[in-house]
Amino acid sequence: MHYLSTLFAGLLFGTGLIMSGMANPRKVQNFLDIFGTWDPSLAFVMGGAILVTAPGFWFVQKRPAPFFYDMFHLPTRKDVDARLVTGAALFGIGWGLGGLCPGPALTSLPFATPGVLIFVPTMLVGMTLAKFAALPSLKALNT
Repeated sequence: MHYLSTLFAGLLFGTGLIMSGMANPRKVQNFLDIFGTWDPSLAFVMGGAILVTAPGFWFVQKRPAPFFYDMFHLPTRKDVDARLVTGAALFGIGWGLGGLCPGPALTSLPFATPGVLIFVPTMLVGMTLAKFAALPSLKALNT
């Protein structure tokens, strides 16, 4: 049941990204272009997503465990460090310039648009490089 619920959640998320336009790089870039061709419609998408998700998240967090898994997997760190700020800044800059982030990019793969076909492999290379760059600090934590 765990795999079916994960598949359903992924399909629902991907469908929402496609239907809302968040998988369209132009729409995302126009949302961020406040002084140019600004399109505020994604603000309503995000607001609607928060209104739908917040009560569900609150309800699930009151449970001792998720419905189809034995425990919650939530971040334990609460501090804000340079690595987090740098990563968030790079993510935001990349999203603003390219109009894509990992979720919408993977959702857009079946459409095989040239931008997505360049973005996804580049993203995977970047994720791999980031993983290897983090290895020394992870090893230091374990010693």
